[in-house]
Amino acid sequence: MITFDEAHELMCHDLPLNPVENVHLAETQGRVLAADIQSDMDMPPFNKAAVDGYACRREDLTQPLQLLEVIAAGQQPRHKITAGHCSKIMTGAPVPEGADCVVMVEQTETTDELTIDIKDTKTKNNIALKGEDIQKGNTVIREGILLQPQHIAVLASVGAVSVPVYEKVKLCVLSTGDELVEPEIVPGPGQIRNSNAMQLLMQARRMGVEANYGGIVADSEEACRSLIGEAVAKNQVVILSGGISMGDFDYVPAILKELGLKIHFKSIAVQPGRPSVFASSGNKFVFALPGNPVSSFNIFELLAKPFLYKLMGHNYQPPRLLLPLEADYSRRNAARHGFVPASITDKGTVKLISYHGSAHINALVWATALASIPLNVSTINKGELVDVRLI
Repeated sequence: MITFDEAHELMCHDLPLNPVENVHLAETQGRVLAADIQSDMDMPPFNKAAVDGYACRREDLTQPLQLLEVIAAGQQPRHKITAGHCSKIMTGAPVPEGADCVVMVEQTETTDELTIDIKDTKTKNNIALKGEDIQKGNTVIREGILLQPQHIAVLASVGAVSVPVYEKVKLCVLSTGDELVEPEIVPGPGQIRNSNAMQLLMQARRMGVEANYGGIVADSEEACRSLIGEAVAKNQVVILSGGISMGDFDYVPAILKELGLKIHFKSIAVQPGRPSVFASSGNKFVFALPGNPVSSFNIFELLAKPFLYKLMGHNYQPPRLLLPLEADYSRRNAARHGFVPASITDKGTVKLISYHGSAHINALVWATALASIPLNVSTINKGELVDVRLI
């Protein structure tokens, strides 16, 4: 059995990156940038008004000013600002030559249609200078960024329409066990609905992974060998749930070896989620998770997610907080690193959610985080800081 940190390092170290493809700007949400992007122009591209107001010379602010023109956004000024003159200007419009400040409308009074008086001569400049945000040739976004709307806005602003990104991971989800039936079927005696597959598919698709469902694998060596072999052949990553513990019908580890995959670990000192298997061969990977849904959810979030992102070129760091515990916590066995479903209260404390074991999937409905309970820690007192990762 290896530690959680050892498993994370083993899975995410020195992975081959997926190939690069170019996609249209509008299709980049959730993709990982494969090259630095430089600006093709200064930003702003000209000195522009930061407010609605009047473009003036600061030395003229104590005298009435004669209005030359109105400059709308997108319109070029027709007049230079000379002594005793100003131009009305809209936010975002180019500042006319000769002006060194823009006085806000609310700091002025209109004497007549063409005469403006300045009420507050201590105005700010209110001019966004050419190139003060970005200069032509500057790197605006670096390789490895997981592209979100704010990044895509920057790509648009510098004309990056065809964007190099790493190819998506192609992944297949399989569930094992004769006791499983699909969600649309009413379970018979001894059967349960297959919730793991939908959970894992949605966790993967939420990341932008190209995830498909391979079905339920029966508890027989022949079925396991056939479906797992087919899934490995057609996909870069296969995620299974169930079939990896010590039961009479848990064939998965032996079959992975038959298929030529090297098993890197079969057990992690994590609670829940101890019986987890990771295997690989070249650019093919199999991650076999426990059959209980809380375990499979946790291990996907803790290990599969950073691993999959790493294949796509992104060094995923989960959002983490140190927050005080809402109530005393204790556990009988501290030999594994615990990750307990939790929520963050309005008071900014961590509330651990009571759950009856790794099959209690309903506990996750109320969870917004996983609280980390370190190895060999059996009690945490109310108010002590707990490391939580948002999910």
